[in-house]
Amino acid sequence: MVKVLRKMYDWTVHWARTKNAPYALFGVAFIESSVFPIPPDVLLIAMVVADNSKWIRYAFICTLGSILGALFGYFIGWGLYETVGKVIVDTYHLQQIVELIGRNYAENAFLTIFTAAFTPIPYKAITITAGLFRISLTVFIVASIIGRAGRFFLVAGSLRIFGKKIADSIEKYFDILSLVLAALLIIGFLFLKYVF
Repeated sequence: MVKVLRKMYDWTVHWARTKNAPYALFGVAFIESSVFPIPPDVLLIAMVVADNSKWIRYAFICTLGSILGALFGYFIGWGLYETVGKVIVDTYHLQQIVELIGRNYAENAFLTIFTAAFTPIPYKAITITAGLFRISLTVFIVASIIGRAGRFFLVAGSLRIFGKKIADSIEKYFDILSLVLAALLIIGFLFLKYVF
Protein backbone atom coordinates (compact mmCIF):
# COMPACT_ATOMS: atom_id res chain seq x y z
CA MET A 1 0.00 0.00 0.00
CA VAL A 2 2.81 2.41 0.91
CA LYS A 3 4.49 1.68 -2.46
CA VAL A 4 1.30 2.52 -4.35
CA LEU A 5 0.91 5.75 -2.37
CA ARG A 6 4.57 6.56 -3.05
CA LYS A 7 4.07 6.18 -6.81
CA MET A 8 0.97 8.38 -6.72
CA TYR A 9 2.82 10.90 -4.57
CA ASP A 10 5.77 11.01 -7.00
CA TRP A 11 3.41 11.36 -9.98
CA THR A 12 1.58 14.20 -8.27
CA VAL A 13 4.75 16.04 -7.22
CA HIS A 14 6.36 15.80 -10.68
CA TRP A 15 3.76 18.30 -11.92
CA ALA A 16 5.28 20.98 -9.68
CA ARG A 17 8.30 21.04 -11.99
CA THR A 18 6.30 21.77 -15.13
CA LYS A 19 4.87 24.96 -16.62
CA ASN A 20 1.43 23.39 -16.28
CA ALA A 21 1.72 23.15 -12.48
CA PRO A 22 -1.21 25.51 -11.72
CA TYR A 23 -3.49 23.51 -14.04
CA ALA A 24 -2.31 20.26 -12.47
CA LEU A 25 -2.94 21.68 -8.99
CA PHE A 26 -6.48 22.65 -9.97
CA GLY A 27 -7.04 19.21 -11.54
CA VAL A 28 -5.70 17.23 -8.57
CA ALA A 29 -7.73 19.37 -6.13
CA PHE A 30 -10.82 18.82 -8.29
CA ILE A 31 -10.58 15.03 -8.60
CA GLU A 32 -9.46 14.48 -4.99
CA SER A 33 -12.83 15.79 -3.85
CA SER A 34 -14.60 12.86 -5.48
CA VAL A 35 -12.19 10.18 -6.75
CA PHE A 36 -8.39 10.58 -6.33
CA PRO A 37 -6.73 9.29 -3.10
CA ILE A 38 -3.76 11.69 -2.89
CA PRO A 39 -4.62 15.05 -1.30
CA PRO A 40 -3.79 18.19 -3.31
CA ASP A 41 -1.70 19.41 -0.39
CA VAL A 42 1.15 17.29 -1.80
CA LEU A 43 1.34 19.31 -5.02
CA LEU A 44 0.53 22.57 -3.23
CA ILE A 45 3.52 22.02 -0.93
CA ALA A 46 5.88 21.30 -3.82
CA MET A 47 4.71 24.37 -5.73
CA VAL A 48 4.97 26.76 -2.79
CA VAL A 49 8.45 25.45 -1.98
CA ALA A 50 9.45 26.07 -5.61
CA ASP A 51 8.11 29.67 -5.53
CA ASN A 52 6.82 30.85 -2.16
CA SER A 53 6.00 34.33 -3.48
CA LYS A 54 2.92 32.79 -5.15
CA TRP A 55 1.59 31.01 -2.04
CA ILE A 56 -1.69 32.95 -2.01
CA ARG A 57 -2.32 32.27 -5.70
CA TYR A 58 -1.58 28.56 -5.31
CA ALA A 59 -3.75 28.23 -2.19
CA PHE A 60 -6.59 29.96 -4.05
CA ILE A 61 -6.25 27.65 -7.09
CA CYS A 62 -6.24 24.63 -4.80
CA THR A 63 -9.31 25.86 -2.93
CA LEU A 64 -11.22 26.67 -6.11
CA GLY A 65 -10.44 23.29 -7.67
CA SER A 66 -11.43 21.49 -4.50
CA ILE A 67 -14.75 23.34 -4.14
CA LEU A 68 -15.71 22.74 -7.76
CA GLY A 69 -14.69 19.10 -7.33
CA ALA A 70 -16.83 18.96 -4.19
CA LEU A 71 -19.82 20.15 -6.22
CA PHE A 72 -19.09 17.37 -8.71
CA GLY A 73 -18.96 14.88 -5.81
CA TYR A 74 -22.25 16.30 -4.54
CA PHE A 75 -23.78 15.76 -8.00
CA ILE A 76 -22.50 12.15 -8.03
CA GLY A 77 -24.23 11.51 -4.71
CA TRP A 78 -27.37 13.37 -5.73
CA GLY A 79 -27.94 11.93 -9.18
CA LEU A 80 -25.43 9.16 -9.89
CA TYR A 81 -25.06 7.32 -6.60
CA GLU A 82 -26.40 3.98 -7.83
CA THR A 83 -24.02 3.92 -10.80
CA VAL A 84 -20.92 6.01 -10.05
CA GLY A 85 -21.17 6.79 -6.34
CA LYS A 86 -21.35 3.17 -5.18
CA VAL A 87 -18.26 2.29 -7.22
CA ILE A 88 -16.26 5.07 -5.53
CA VAL A 89 -17.55 4.14 -2.07
CA ASP A 90 -16.77 0.45 -2.65
CA THR A 91 -13.32 1.20 -4.09
CA TYR A 92 -12.25 3.06 -0.95
CA HIS A 93 -14.24 0.82 1.44
CA LEU A 94 -16.28 3.77 2.70
CA GLN A 95 -19.62 1.99 3.18
CA GLN A 96 -19.68 2.31 6.98
CA ILE A 97 -18.41 5.88 6.76
CA VAL A 98 -21.25 6.81 4.39
CA GLU A 99 -23.82 5.43 6.86
CA LEU A 100 -22.10 7.18 9.75
CA ILE A 101 -21.92 10.49 7.91
CA GLY A 102 -25.59 10.20 7.00
CA ARG A 103 -26.45 10.03 10.71
CA ASN A 104 -24.11 12.94 11.48
CA TYR A 105 -25.71 15.12 8.82
CA ALA A 106 -29.00 14.87 10.63
CA GLU A 107 -27.39 16.27 13.78
CA ASN A 108 -25.05 18.94 12.39
CA ALA A 109 -24.41 19.03 8.65
CA PHE A 110 -22.25 22.17 8.76
CA LEU A 111 -19.84 20.81 11.38
CA THR A 112 -19.60 17.42 9.64
CA ILE A 113 -18.71 19.02 6.29
CA PHE A 114 -16.31 21.55 7.83
CA THR A 115 -14.49 18.87 9.84
CA ALA A 116 -13.91 16.70 6.78
CA ALA A 117 -12.94 19.68 4.63
CA PHE A 118 -10.25 20.77 7.10
CA THR A 119 -8.92 17.43 8.38
CA PRO A 120 -7.57 14.20 6.82
CA ILE A 121 -11.04 12.60 6.84
CA PRO A 122 -11.68 11.50 3.21
CA TYR A 123 -13.43 14.53 1.74
CA LYS A 124 -14.84 12.48 -1.15
CA ALA A 125 -16.98 10.55 1.36
CA ILE A 126 -18.45 13.83 2.55
CA THR A 127 -19.10 15.31 -0.90
CA ILE A 128 -20.82 12.22 -2.26
CA THR A 129 -22.92 11.60 0.84
CA ALA A 130 -23.92 15.27 1.03
CA GLY A 131 -25.58 14.83 -2.36
CA LEU A 132 -26.97 11.43 -1.47
CA PHE A 133 -28.64 12.77 1.68
CA ARG A 134 -29.73 16.00 -0.04
CA ILE A 135 -27.89 18.33 2.34
CA SER A 136 -28.61 22.01 1.73
CA LEU A 137 -26.33 23.15 -1.09
CA THR A 138 -25.77 26.48 0.69
CA VAL A 139 -24.62 24.77 3.89
CA PHE A 140 -22.46 22.41 1.86
CA ILE A 141 -20.75 25.19 -0.11
CA VAL A 142 -20.18 27.53 2.87
CA ALA A 143 -18.77 24.77 5.12
CA SER A 144 -16.60 23.47 2.28
CA ILE A 145 -15.19 26.92 1.45
CA ILE A 146 -14.35 27.67 5.09
CA GLY A 147 -12.80 24.23 5.68
CA ARG A 148 -10.91 23.86 2.42
CA ALA A 149 -9.66 27.47 2.27
CA GLY A 150 -8.64 27.28 5.92
CA ARG A 151 -6.67 24.11 5.27
CA PHE A 152 -4.94 25.11 2.04
CA PHE A 153 -4.10 28.66 3.09
CA LEU A 154 -2.73 27.30 6.39
CA VAL A 155 -0.51 24.81 4.52
CA ALA A 156 0.70 27.38 1.98
CA GLY A 157 1.15 30.10 4.60
CA SER A 158 3.16 27.77 6.84
CA LEU A 159 5.44 26.97 3.92
CA ARG A 160 5.82 30.68 3.16
CA ILE A 161 7.02 31.15 6.74
CA PHE A 162 9.02 27.95 7.34
CA GLY A 163 10.08 27.17 3.78
CA LYS A 164 11.85 24.17 2.37
CA LYS A 165 12.53 22.43 5.69
CA ILE A 166 8.96 21.15 5.85
CA ALA A 167 9.02 19.79 2.27
CA ASP A 168 12.40 18.11 2.82
CA SER A 169 11.00 16.40 5.91
CA ILE A 170 8.02 15.13 3.91
CA GLU A 171 10.33 13.65 1.26
CA LYS A 172 12.68 12.09 3.82
CA TYR A 173 9.99 10.59 6.04
CA PHE A 174 7.29 9.83 3.46
CA ASP A 175 6.81 6.19 4.52
CA ILE A 176 6.42 7.14 8.18
CA LEU A 177 4.13 10.04 7.27
CA SER A 178 1.96 7.65 5.21
CA LEU A 179 1.46 5.53 8.32
CA VAL A 180 0.76 8.64 10.39
CA LEU A 181 -1.78 9.80 7.79
CA ALA A 182 -3.46 6.39 7.93
CA ALA A 183 -3.59 6.67 11.73
CA LEU A 184 -5.07 10.18 11.44
CA LEU A 185 -7.74 8.85 9.06
CA ILE A 186 -8.67 6.17 11.58
CA ILE A 187 -8.77 8.77 14.35
CA GLY A 188 -10.91 10.97 12.10
CA PHE A 189 -13.36 8.12 11.53
CA LEU A 190 -13.51 7.42 15.27
CA PHE A 191 -14.01 11.12 15.90
CA LEU A 192 -16.98 11.14 13.54
CA LYS A 193 -18.38 8.03 15.14
CA TYR A 194 -18.07 8.95 18.81
CA VAL A 195 -18.10 12.75 18.95
CA PHE A 196 -20.88 13.66 16.52
